[in-house]
Amino acid sequence: MKATINDVAAQAGVSIKTVSRVINNEPSVRPATRKKVMEVVKALNYQPNLAARNLAGSRSYTIAFIYDNPNAYYVIDMQNGILKACKARGYELLIHPSNSKSASVHDELKTLVEHSKIAGLVLTPPFSETQAVIDTVKSLKVDYVRIVSSAAALEDEENCIQVDDSAAAFGLTRHLLQLGHKRIGFLCGGEEHVSTYGRLDGYKRALQQAGIAADPNLILKGEYSFDSGVQGATTLLQSAEPPTAIFASNDEMAAGALFAARLMNIDIPEQLSIVGFEDSPFSRQTWPKLTTAHQPNNEIAKCAAALVLSKARGKGAAESGTATKEAGIVREFIPSLVVRDSSGPAPT
Repeated sequence: MKATINDVAAQAGVSIKTVSRVINNEPSVRPATRKKVMEVVKALNYQPNLAARNLAGSRSYTIAFIYDNPNAYYVIDMQNGILKACKARGYELLIHPSNSKSASVHDELKTLVEHSKIAGLVLTPPFSETQAVIDTVKSLKVDYVRIVSSAAALEDEENCIQVDDSAAAFGLTRHLLQLGHKRIGFLCGGEEHVSTYGRLDGYKRALQQAGIAADPNLILKGEYSFDSGVQGATTLLQSAEPPTAIFASNDEMAAGALFAARLMNIDIPEQLSIVGFEDSPFSRQTWPKLTTAHQPNNEIAKCAAALVLSKARGKGAAESGTATKEAGIVREFIPSLVVRDSSGPAPT
């Protein structure tokens, strides 16, 4: 027979309310009591019904992950990171894909918050970097955390997890420069993503430091997709003065650039170096494997979820005068250089 909260309370010698506080990870419970209750929970294999808990109480135990991103690897990494934080704190996750360019997105967010009874939102680009969306979320009086590029102008830094795309892009470009490349093409991601501008800024800064003027003919607009990488690389490689290296704004685009180069019988990296960004599975599934910048999306998402949950839980704790800051939440990430086989010395 399945154990109930009454069974846990009786065996632990505490009230049902105390068991509920322990299960909900509320900070107002003494450590000794928490330990005793959790030992009984484990012994009885008690599993609280989180959906029923949401319906029964005034507090919500669900957070929502809002995204609009064609990269399935990115979405899965984000989802898994958020789930880790939710499970550790007794919360559930609502996954909500949406179209950031839709005129109805604001009404959609309002409906989600008002009818799904959520404790908070994790917003990823481009939602997290769109002011109109942020204003809508603020008007709904719901806790939220934005995952944003450090290139974004921040008025609510306490609600943000930042990724320093510019610093990482600077490192990738400097890597190519140190290999002797001087004509380095740059394939931009979607213009609606602030990360696109951060990565372009890092590329330009590295060139400037090396005394090389950025050539506008080597910088192409695009999208964060394989097809965009194919198209951009084809354009660059068919130009009168093709580059000896290509910096693609993410690994999916870099894989597309690699595909285009192979169709043109260009050897990688002997005749052309290609680098990507994010260190997604795309970077390891190509041949040769891609040099890239490792962006720990799983950990970024985990920290974002932990931050929004600390805000949601802190509200209830503050009412009883026991609000505490959650430790171990990293607020800024700098993707690190990962050198693989797709980058080599500039051809002579």
